[in-house]
Amino acid sequence: MSTLIRAHRKTIRSRWRRLAPGDQALLTLAYLHKGERLRHLAAGFGISEATAWRRVRETIGLLAAKATGLRQALRWAKRAGWAFVILDGTLIRTQRHRIDRPFFSGKHRHHGMNLQAVASPTGELLWVSGAIRGSIHDTAAARIWLLPRFIKEAGLFALGDKGYRGLDEKLVVTPFWGRGRPAWQKEHNRLHARLRGPGERAFAQLKQWGVFDRVRCDPHQITQITKAVGVLIEYDRRSR
Repeated sequence: MSTLIRAHRKTIRSRWRRLAPGDQALLTLAYLHKGERLRHLAAGFGISEATAWRRVRETIGLLAAKATGLRQALRWAKRAGWAFVILDGTLIRTQRHRIDRPFFSGKHRHHGMNLQAVASPTGELLWVSGAIRGSIHDTAAARIWLLPRFIKEAGLFALGDKGYRGLDEKLVVTPFWGRGRPAWQKEHNRLHARLRGPGERAFAQLKQWGVFDRVRCDPHQITQITKAVGVLIEYDRRSR
């Protein structure tokens, strides 16, 4: 990360700053991974809170610009020999008042932003969407990001939970629901759960980062933050 920051400073011909590239990288990691308040981090690094936020936001932007696009992620999944991917959605909770209905998720009973993710059958996070209002259902969110279209273009299909019913039965396979199901539908659901299970780890990887415990910044900043964290997760996986 410090190399990325150093290259950016050279590109923009930045003058001397109070934080060296390595310190700026460390500041950003502490903010993202530990979820520390910026005023506490600023005091620890001997800078103002405003400067800390500028440096963190700059680094997040540099990382987010490296995020993998949806087409690229699906093409990579196809080249890897996988027949399907895992489609999932989650809510990143934010501090919002109940009167702010566009961000209120009836499913989760909380305010937040909706994220969609595509994971490999082994649970690796391949792509994560931008953040949209929490009131938007997963099926509608998948349509907004044109997920069925891109999945079809890649020659794949996806496994999704019940929240994706009605999206596209040929491309997004969901479990049967309701009581009194015949034996073959029960077997279908068991197989579906077994295949989709590893994909649940994709969002678990994201939510291990403390910044998502309680998002205090503008909810629309979640897009940049999420993509930056996704890049760091990918880097960590490749470096092992």
